[in-house]
Amino acid sequence: MSATAAQEGIPKPRLLRFWETTLGKKAVMAATGAILALFVLAHLIGNLQIFLGPDQFNGYARALRHLPELVWPVRVLLLISVLLHIWSSIELAVVKSEARPAGYRRWKPAGSAYASRTMYWSGPIVAAFVAYHLMQFTFGVGGTPYNRLDPYGNVISGFRVPAVSLFYIFAMALLCLHLRHGLWSLFQTLGFYHPRHTPRIHRAAWLIALFIFFGFISIPVAVMLGVIPPVL
Repeated sequence: MSATAAQEGIPKPRLLRFWETTLGKKAVMAATGAILALFVLAHLIGNLQIFLGPDQFNGYARALRHLPELVWPVRVLLLISVLLHIWSSIELAVVKSEARPAGYRRWKPAGSAYASRTMYWSGPIVAAFVAYHLMQFTFGVGGTPYNRLDPYGNVISGFRVPAVSLFYIFAMALLCLHLRHGLWSLFQTLGFYHPRHTPRIHRAAWLIALFIFFGFISIPVAVMLGVIPPVL
């Protein structure tokens, strides 16, 4: 018996067989999306501390720097989640493409929201924003003044540049459209679909997305309006 024949007789691991199904890919996408959504919410709560003044915000940032045993496992988990989220989205796009290789002669969206039709290009734009955001506020190579010991001042200096603030607001809009559709898809994947509850789930997804959107953009808007003043 050849090695190939012998290998063919070995059953695949259950997790691998589950991943190879469309449901498995959707489950991975939903689980990683939930992890990323929870991080976004936690990140927002941390960022909003900037309204409490430089001492509070810089103290929060300093506390994170002094907790590498917490920060680094979270970073690894987020990186794995992002990679799996992207991978599963690509796999699902391939499955969808193979299911209709010829495409539509005249395409007209029916029953699909704008957010769902833009998931595949809003994701890369948000990823590009996250990369720049890290370069600007974490590594100090984003083209705006940077002081590692003054995160409050870094945020003020960054968002006083209109182009930076506008790009941030645009990216947050895409992120929240992506998030709204992702939250709704998560419930669909879990099987929560009922004429009575579906509208409520839609509204809840919209409310969560809008809360996160207005929470994040309140910071650059407040900086540009002078509500959050620089430290003199």
